[in-house]
Order: sequence, then structure tokens, then C-alpha cells
Amino acid sequence: MNKLTTYTIKEIHKAYTDKLLTPTSFVDLCLKKAKQTSELNAFVTITATEAENHGIESEKRLYVEKNIKSLEGISIGIKDNFCTKNINTTCASNMLKNFVPTYDATVYSRLRQAGACLIGKCNMDEFAMGSGTIDSIFGPTKNPWCYKKEDGDWRIAGGSSGGSAVAVSTGACLAALGSDTGGSTRNPAALCGVVGFKPTYGLVSRYGLIPLVNSMDVPGILARTVGDVVTVLNCLAGPDEMDSTTIKRQFNPVIMKEISLPKIKIGIPKEYHCEGMSKEVLDTWQYVADLLENEKAVIKSVSLPHTSISIAVYSVLNQCEVASNMARYDGLEYGLRTEEDHSTEELYASSRSQGFNDVVRCRIFAGNYFLLSRNYEKYFIKALKLRRLISDDFKNVFEGEDSVDLLLTPTTLIDAPLYKDFVSKHNRDQCALQDYCTQPANMAGIPAVSIPIRLSKNGLPLSLQLMGPYLSEDLLLNVARKIEELVNFQQLHSV
Repeated sequence: MNKLTTYTIKEIHKAYTDKLLTPTSFVDLCLKKAKQTSELNAFVTITATEAENHGIESEKRLYVEKNIKSLEGISIGIKDNFCTKNINTTCASNMLKNFVPTYDATVYSRLRQAGACLIGKCNMDEFAMGSGTIDSIFGPTKNPWCYKKEDGDWRIAGGSSGGSAVAVSTGACLAALGSDTGGSTRNPAALCGVVGFKPTYGLVSRYGLIPLVNSMDVPGILARTVGDVVTVLNCLAGPDEMDSTTIKRQFNPVIMKEISLPKIKIGIPKEYHCEGMSKEVLDTWQYVADLLENEKAVIKSVSLPHTSISIAVYSVLNQCEVASNMARYDGLEYGLRTEEDHSTEELYASSRSQGFNDVVRCRIFAGNYFLLSRNYEKYFIKALKLRRLISDDFKNVFEGEDSVDLLLTPTTLIDAPLYKDFVSKHNRDQCALQDYCTQPANMAGIPAVSIPIRLSKNGLPLSLQLMGPYLSEDLLLNVARKIEELVNFQQLHSV
């Protein structure tokens, strides 16, 4: 099985059943792939011992107990902002460089209960504040598409879950978890040619996910195919008593089925045709709209009038919640504590200065400014009101008189940028550009999925995004799979 990247969960399970492969041998192949591609820097910690032990446990269940779980012997990676008991969880920051949790995030517990084998913790932008995975204390993650070791002009992987996207794209694991606050799962998935899914807010537990923006953070799923995303989602979703924000009613698993496109209305939001979008992305958008129309789906233009202000509103709310969440890292209760003899105030300043990078400190300063009593109404409260209008835009197109079932948009405005071009702009400006199409779904709390479509003239993946109404995962992912079948990306292209 040399072309590890082309296999799905279903195919690996069949190989186990046919005795062509065992969980321990498959885990070894994945660990080997992770080490072979180490120059891409997808992992900050490779958990070889844990992976091998998990493989042995899976083998026992398969061949002794005759019991196969839904993720039995399947290799996974986890973004390094999910807590894993007795395994470092750093958020790619000096502040948490030596943090070893005493408990597991709910999503990791559920993956393990389903039989998954942990290959490693994946690289990310520090505290998930970025769209390139270039701000990690462990160094940047590099995009495997068109990557040449001797070529200094490498492409970014996207962010902030770039390590998870690269781990899946290279075949080091079949699926990975990211987090998605404004597109941090979908953006790197799009740039690395894999599927990236953001569920409805509250469908999947955030317990054990080190927070960035509590009101928008959701665990995301990355995999090679929509079917694999669904398999992982069905293991993760559902109420969690440890997370008060989870939806309390029972989760009905998503079932993959043949879907009748003539009954589906798909909206094309005119506001997403924005400045800075490449012609190749626009052509890809039109190409898939035409494919769906040929399949008798109803394609119609719709309006989301507050899209143009969405990125500014997202930025204000993001920075306000960042300032609040980062306040706990003070050198006394949490995180890095500097060794010098300081007053309490100096200890705070020293620990936070050395523990956080410029990007994190910038967001903390901005958030604290917006939250000052003289600015609170002008910025924070106004942003909350505008967020409601943005959410209402989606409600109107999904529930209004001339409603649609789903929305089709680009995921990113361009293919993966060169690193040197990406770093020439400020983090804030890059996030405004890279998150333009993705962050509105987080503001509204609705599900969204990014699907790779074809390659650009640079030989890099171009992807599109489907968004659906609240708790429309079943329809959204079935239509996504139909698009996947029509474009046949994974069969035509492989890293």
C-alpha cells in the first residue's frame, strides 16, 4: 500500500477483514509517512508509542473479540489545541510549551472509544490566531503540493489548522481534527486539497478545546473524502454534559445516500464575488454551478447584504473574546512563568511578553481597547448587533419566501500563496483576505464544508464551500458528496 493517500476508512477496514493489512502494520505505515514528510512540519509531536499501543488494542478487538468499531485501527491527527491526557498540548505557543493536560478533550475521548489510533499532535498558528500556520513556535507548516525541498519559494498550508490538513493530504493519517473559528479548518483543507468540515455550533463538544473565541469555536474535521468526514462526525457529535454549549437533544447520525438534485435549490450569494478573487476561483465556482445545473439542481442568485461588513464585525468580536480568554495566562495560574524576581505587575508583563508572540499580543491589546468602558457600546455592543443582522441574512435566504436549501461559494479567494508573499502582509490583513468567505458561517453558527474541485495553473488545489441552515448536516454532506463524485478530484489528483 504505497499510495496511502488514496485509501478511505472503508477500504482500510476491508483490508483488515481480508487480512491484507493489520492495524499495527497500518499504523507503522502512517508513522513512516509522518517521518518521511517531516520537512513539511505537519506534526509538533509524533505519538509513536501511543499509536502502536492503539494499533495493538485494535488488533485484539478485530481478531480476538471479532468486534470492529467505526474507526477501528484508523489513523488520526489532532490539532495541538485539543487536550490529550499525558501528551503535551502547546497551542504552538511558548505560553503552553510545557503544558501536559491531565484529561482528554471530549472529541479525543470519542475518537478513542471508536477505535482510532493517534499518530500525533498537529502544528497550528499560535493559539489558532492566523490563516497560514506560519506563526508556530515550532516553525511553519509547508504545503505538500508543488513542494520541493531545494526550492525556497514554498507555499503556505493555510491555517490555523494547517498541520492537520497536511497530515491528511500526505497520508500520515486518514482523518484529523482542526478547530474552526473563522475558517481555520476549511481554509487549510481548501489549500491542501482535502475536505474540511465545520459543524453546526453546539453539535460537537468543545470541552478540552483550548478556547480562542467561545461563541464561534467549533471542532472541525479534515479527511480525504466526504464519506470519511461523515464517519468521524458520527463518532463525535451529540450532547456532552461537560460542555454547556452543546445541543442537548440526541444526534441522529448522518447517512450517506443517493440524493435527488432536481429537488435541491442552491443559492449563489452575489456579495461573495468580491475584490481580490482570482479568475481561476471564479471559473471554478461557475464550473460547479454549471455541473449542478446540468444535474437539474435549481441554481439561483441570492443576496446576503451584510457580507461586506462581516469581516470587520468578526475581527472586533474575535479580539474582544481573545482579550478575555488570554487573561488567564498571567504567570501565576496558567502558562509560562518567568524566573526573574518581579513585582506582581512585572511578573504579569514579563510572562505575557515572553509567552505570547506579536500576533497574540496585538489581538489582546485591540480587544482590551474595544472593551474599555468608553468604547464598549461603540465597538463591542455594535458588533453584536451587526452579528445578528449577518445571522438574519442567512435565516432569510434559508427560510424566506424565495428560500434556497444550500449556498455555494468559494472557500478561499486564491490558491495557496507563496510564503514570501503571504508574510509581506500583516496577520490582520491576511486574515481579512483569507477568511472573507468562511467567517460568516461561524458568525451565524451554521454548518459548512469545503470540497476540493480541481487544480490551478500552478498545480495547486482550488476548492469550493457549501453552507447550509442550522443542523442541515445530512443534506449538506450528501450534496457535498455528489459534487465530489461529479468532479472526481481525489481520483484525478494525488500529492
